Amino acid sequence: MTQDTIPGTIDARPELAGESVSRLAFTPDALALIEQLWAMHGPLMFHQSGGCCDGSAPMCYQEGEFKTGGQDLLLGTLELPPLDHGAEPREIGFWMSREQFDVWAHTHLTIDAVPGRGGGFSLEAPEGKRFLIRSRLM
Repeated sequence: MTQDTIPGTIDARPELAGESVSRLAFTPDALALIEQLWAMHGPLMFHQSGGCCDGSAPMCYQEGEFKTGGQDLLLGTLELPPLDHGAEPREIGFWMSREQFDVWAHTHLTIDAVPGRGGGFSLEAPEGKRFLIRSRLM
């Protein structure tokens, strides 16, 4: 755990070329919501765009449901323990639009879950919780 992190957070594996320090962490509340959503929907992914409305919140989708393209960057991969003994660890990619990354390039992002209504297309929307980004300078 690094200075200024929330106790119990788990860092994502860095994915950007040349980076060896994670720029993403997930709080225990986010991890609990992720486990709930995984049980309901299977493998997941996150995307953070720079658009209006829901674009400022991390959106959670079934893996592959949101089509990423050349303007999206894989910032990190959250590794979760396997569900079954001997199975492969579960992985959840966190993507961000290049335009949004240009604005947030010098920040560490902590993904949290708080009470409230999530984005309309995000899987947590009906669960009474929403994902939230907490940021700090790197």
